[in-house]
Amino acid sequence: MAAAAPPPPPSPAPEPSMNLLEPIRLDLPIFSRVRLATSADVPHIHKMIHQMAVFEKLTHLFSATESSLTATLFNSPPFTSITVFLLEVSPNPFTTASASSAAAFSPIDRVVHLDLPLVDPERETFFSDKANDITVAGFVLFFPNYSTFLAKPGFYVEDLFVRDCYRRKGFGRMLLSAVAKQAVKMGYGRVEWVVLDWNVNAIKFYEEMGAKIQDEWRICRLTGEALQAYGD
Repeated sequence: MAAAAPPPPPSPAPEPSMNLLEPIRLDLPIFSRVRLATSADVPHIHKMIHQMAVFEKLTHLFSATESSLTATLFNSPPFTSITVFLLEVSPNPFTTASASSAAAFSPIDRVVHLDLPLVDPERETFFSDKANDITVAGFVLFFPNYSTFLAKPGFYVEDLFVRDCYRRKGFGRMLLSAVAKQAVKMGYGRVEWVVLDWNVNAIKFYEEMGAKIQDEWRICRLTGEALQAYGD
Protein backbone atom coordinates (compact mmCIF):
# COMPACT_ATOMS: atom_id res chain seq x y z
CA MET A 1 0.00 0.00 0.00
CA ALA A 2 1.42 3.34 -1.07
CA ALA A 3 2.28 5.85 1.58
CA ALA A 4 -0.05 8.80 1.94
CA ALA A 5 1.18 12.02 0.33
CA PRO A 6 2.44 14.61 2.84
CA PRO A 7 0.10 17.49 3.50
CA PRO A 8 0.80 20.64 1.44
CA PRO A 9 2.92 23.29 3.17
CA PRO A 10 0.92 26.03 4.87
CA SER A 11 0.31 29.12 2.79
CA PRO A 12 2.36 32.12 3.90
CA ALA A 13 0.43 34.61 5.94
CA PRO A 14 -0.51 37.68 3.90
CA GLU A 15 1.63 40.70 4.63
CA PRO A 16 -0.23 43.57 6.25
CA SER A 17 -1.21 46.26 3.79
CA MET A 18 0.70 49.50 4.13
CA ASN A 19 -2.06 51.47 2.45
CA LEU A 20 -3.60 52.12 5.82
CA LEU A 21 -0.54 54.19 6.72
CA GLU A 22 -0.57 56.29 3.55
CA PRO A 23 -2.72 59.41 3.18
CA ILE A 24 -5.52 59.19 0.70
CA ARG A 25 -4.57 61.19 -2.39
CA LEU A 26 -7.40 63.18 -3.90
CA ASP A 27 -7.84 65.32 -7.00
CA LEU A 28 -9.07 68.63 -5.63
CA PRO A 29 -9.23 71.44 -8.19
CA ILE A 30 -8.66 75.00 -7.02
CA PHE A 31 -9.37 77.80 -9.46
CA SER A 32 -6.89 80.69 -9.47
CA ARG A 33 -6.77 84.06 -11.19
CA VAL A 34 -4.29 86.90 -11.57
CA ARG A 35 -6.01 90.25 -12.10
CA LEU A 36 -5.28 93.95 -11.78
CA ALA A 37 -5.78 95.20 -8.23
CA THR A 38 -7.83 98.33 -7.54
CA SER A 39 -8.12 100.73 -4.63
CA ALA A 40 -10.85 98.48 -3.19
CA ASP A 41 -8.17 95.83 -2.62
CA VAL A 42 -5.98 98.05 -0.39
CA PRO A 43 -7.11 96.47 2.94
CA HIS A 44 -6.01 93.03 1.73
CA ILE A 45 -2.79 94.37 0.21
CA HIS A 46 -1.95 96.13 3.48
CA LYS A 47 -2.46 92.92 5.49
CA MET A 48 -0.24 90.95 3.13
CA ILE A 49 2.54 93.57 3.23
CA HIS A 50 2.53 93.27 7.02
CA GLN A 51 2.65 89.47 6.80
CA MET A 52 5.59 89.81 4.41
CA ALA A 53 7.39 92.11 6.89
CA VAL A 54 6.88 89.48 9.61
CA PHE A 55 8.25 86.72 7.35
CA GLU A 56 11.29 88.81 6.38
CA LYS A 57 11.89 89.86 10.03
CA LEU A 58 11.56 93.52 9.02
CA THR A 59 8.54 94.69 11.01
CA HIS A 60 10.69 97.47 12.51
CA LEU A 61 10.72 99.04 9.03
CA PHE A 62 6.99 98.64 8.43
CA SER A 63 5.04 101.92 8.67
CA ALA A 64 2.56 101.67 5.78
CA THR A 65 -1.13 102.21 6.56
CA GLU A 66 -4.22 101.62 4.48
CA SER A 67 -4.53 105.40 4.12
CA SER A 68 -0.96 105.88 2.90
CA LEU A 69 -1.32 103.02 0.42
CA THR A 70 -4.60 104.41 -0.87
CA ALA A 71 -2.98 107.82 -1.36
CA THR A 72 0.02 106.50 -3.29
CA LEU A 73 -1.25 103.51 -5.30
CA PHE A 74 -3.59 103.45 -8.30
CA ASN A 75 -3.02 107.12 -9.23
CA SER A 76 -1.84 106.32 -12.78
CA PRO A 77 -2.92 103.98 -15.59
CA PRO A 78 -1.65 100.41 -15.17
CA PHE A 79 1.96 99.74 -16.25
CA THR A 80 2.86 103.45 -16.50
CA SER A 81 3.65 103.65 -12.78
CA ILE A 82 3.03 101.40 -9.78
CA THR A 83 0.96 98.36 -10.74
CA VAL A 84 -0.36 95.56 -8.54
CA PHE A 85 -1.45 92.13 -9.70
CA LEU A 86 -3.68 90.27 -7.24
CA LEU A 87 -3.86 86.49 -6.95
CA GLU A 88 -7.30 85.13 -6.12
CA VAL A 89 -8.44 81.55 -5.55
CA SER A 90 -11.84 79.90 -5.42
CA PRO A 91 -13.34 76.40 -5.33
CA ASN A 92 -15.49 77.52 -8.27
CA PRO A 93 -14.62 78.71 -11.81
CA PHE A 94 -14.27 82.47 -12.23
CA THR A 95 -16.73 84.42 -14.31
CA THR A 96 -15.63 86.66 -17.19
CA ALA A 97 -13.82 89.82 -16.10
CA SER A 98 -15.52 93.17 -16.43
CA ALA A 99 -14.88 95.09 -19.65
CA SER A 100 -13.13 97.95 -17.83
CA SER A 101 -10.44 95.76 -16.27
CA ALA A 102 -10.05 93.52 -19.32
CA ALA A 103 -9.28 96.58 -21.47
CA ALA A 104 -6.00 97.16 -19.59
CA PHE A 105 -5.16 93.57 -18.69
CA SER A 106 -6.95 90.32 -19.35
CA PRO A 107 -6.97 88.22 -16.15
CA ILE A 108 -4.99 85.00 -16.27
CA ASP A 109 -6.91 81.94 -15.08
CA ARG A 110 -5.43 78.61 -14.08
CA VAL A 111 -6.74 75.42 -12.44
CA VAL A 112 -4.43 73.80 -9.88
CA HIS A 113 -5.08 70.19 -8.86
CA LEU A 114 -4.26 69.42 -5.24
CA ASP A 115 -3.89 65.93 -3.81
CA LEU A 116 -4.63 66.99 -0.24
CA PRO A 117 -7.25 69.40 1.15
CA LEU A 118 -6.06 72.99 1.59
CA VAL A 119 -6.95 74.70 4.87
CA ASP A 120 -6.89 78.51 4.93
CA PRO A 121 -7.25 79.70 8.54
CA GLU A 122 -7.65 83.32 7.38
CA ARG A 123 -10.05 82.63 4.56
CA GLU A 124 -12.81 84.92 5.76
CA THR A 125 -10.36 87.74 6.50
CA PHE A 126 -9.16 87.65 2.89
CA PHE A 127 -12.49 87.26 1.11
CA SER A 128 -12.57 89.58 -1.91
CA ASP A 129 -15.98 88.30 -2.98
CA LYS A 130 -17.69 86.31 -0.24
CA ALA A 131 -20.82 85.64 -2.28
CA ASN A 132 -18.75 83.81 -4.91
CA ASP A 133 -16.27 82.30 -2.42
CA ILE A 134 -13.25 84.18 -3.82
CA THR A 135 -10.21 84.65 -1.57
CA VAL A 136 -7.06 86.76 -1.99
CA ALA A 137 -3.98 84.53 -1.86
CA GLY A 138 -1.10 86.81 -2.90
CA PHE A 139 0.10 89.83 -4.86
CA VAL A 140 2.97 91.26 -6.86
CA LEU A 141 3.77 95.00 -6.97
CA PHE A 142 5.98 96.37 -9.75
CA PHE A 143 6.74 99.54 -11.72
CA PRO A 144 8.77 100.62 -14.79
CA ASN A 145 12.50 101.22 -14.70
CA TYR A 146 15.00 101.78 -17.49
CA SER A 147 18.20 100.18 -18.78
CA THR A 148 20.58 102.59 -20.54
CA PHE A 149 22.66 99.63 -21.75
CA LEU A 150 19.63 98.11 -23.47
CA ALA A 151 18.01 101.46 -24.24
CA LYS A 152 14.76 99.84 -23.15
CA PRO A 153 12.40 100.15 -20.20
CA GLY A 154 11.78 97.20 -17.94
CA PHE A 155 9.83 96.28 -14.81
CA TYR A 156 11.19 96.33 -11.27
CA VAL A 157 9.37 93.98 -8.88
CA GLU A 158 9.20 95.57 -5.43
CA ASP A 159 7.16 92.85 -3.71
CA LEU A 160 6.11 89.30 -4.53
CA PHE A 161 4.13 87.57 -1.81
CA VAL A 162 1.99 84.45 -1.51
CA ARG A 163 0.19 83.73 1.74
CA ASP A 164 1.64 80.85 3.74
CA CYS A 165 -1.00 78.16 3.13
CA TYR A 166 -0.85 78.74 -0.65
CA ARG A 167 2.93 78.43 -1.05
CA ARG A 168 4.70 75.66 -2.99
CA LYS A 169 1.73 75.19 -5.29
CA GLY A 170 2.90 77.23 -8.28
CA PHE A 171 1.16 80.49 -7.39
CA GLY A 172 4.35 82.52 -6.97
CA ARG A 173 5.44 81.39 -10.43
CA MET A 174 2.02 82.36 -11.75
CA LEU A 175 2.36 85.92 -10.39
CA LEU A 176 5.94 86.47 -11.57
CA SER A 177 5.17 84.94 -14.97
CA ALA A 178 2.31 87.42 -15.38
CA VAL A 179 4.76 90.32 -14.91
CA ALA A 180 7.28 88.78 -17.33
CA LYS A 181 4.55 88.15 -19.90
CA GLN A 182 3.43 91.79 -19.69
CA ALA A 183 7.05 92.95 -20.11
CA VAL A 184 7.39 90.87 -23.30
CA LYS A 185 4.06 92.17 -24.58
CA MET A 186 5.24 95.77 -24.12
CA GLY A 187 8.65 95.14 -25.69
CA TYR A 188 10.52 95.73 -22.42
CA GLY A 189 14.09 94.54 -21.96
CA ARG A 190 14.04 92.87 -18.55
CA VAL A 191 12.37 92.21 -15.22
CA GLU A 192 14.43 92.43 -12.05
CA TRP A 193 14.07 92.30 -8.28
CA VAL A 194 16.07 91.60 -5.12
CA VAL A 195 16.01 88.65 -2.75
CA LEU A 196 17.25 88.25 0.82
CA ASP A 197 20.47 86.24 0.91
CA TRP A 198 19.15 83.87 3.61
CA ASN A 199 16.00 83.00 1.67
CA VAL A 200 17.50 79.97 -0.08
CA ASN A 201 14.11 78.61 -1.14
CA ALA A 202 13.29 81.84 -2.97
CA ILE A 203 16.74 81.94 -4.59
CA LYS A 204 16.31 78.38 -5.87
CA PHE A 205 12.82 79.20 -7.14
CA TYR A 206 14.04 82.28 -9.04
CA GLU A 207 16.94 80.38 -10.58
CA GLU A 208 14.53 77.66 -11.71
CA MET A 209 12.52 80.37 -13.46
CA GLY A 210 15.63 81.39 -15.38
CA ALA A 211 16.70 84.43 -13.33
CA LYS A 212 20.40 85.20 -12.91
CA ILE A 213 21.49 86.08 -9.36
CA GLN A 214 23.76 89.15 -9.59
CA ASP A 215 26.17 88.52 -6.69
CA GLU A 216 28.52 91.32 -7.74
CA TRP A 217 25.94 94.06 -7.15
CA ARG A 218 25.02 95.71 -3.83
CA ILE A 219 21.92 97.75 -2.94
CA CYS A 220 22.56 101.40 -2.08
CA ARG A 221 19.74 103.24 -0.31
CA LEU A 222 19.12 106.73 1.06
CA THR A 223 16.16 106.80 3.43
CA GLY A 224 14.99 108.26 6.75
CA GLU A 225 17.18 110.95 8.27
CA ALA A 226 19.96 110.41 5.72
CA LEU A 227 17.54 111.31 2.93
CA GLN A 228 15.83 114.15 4.77
CA ALA A 229 19.23 115.81 5.36
CA TYR A 230 19.24 116.71 1.67
CA GLY A 231 16.07 118.72 2.10
CA ASP A 232 17.79 121.33 4.30
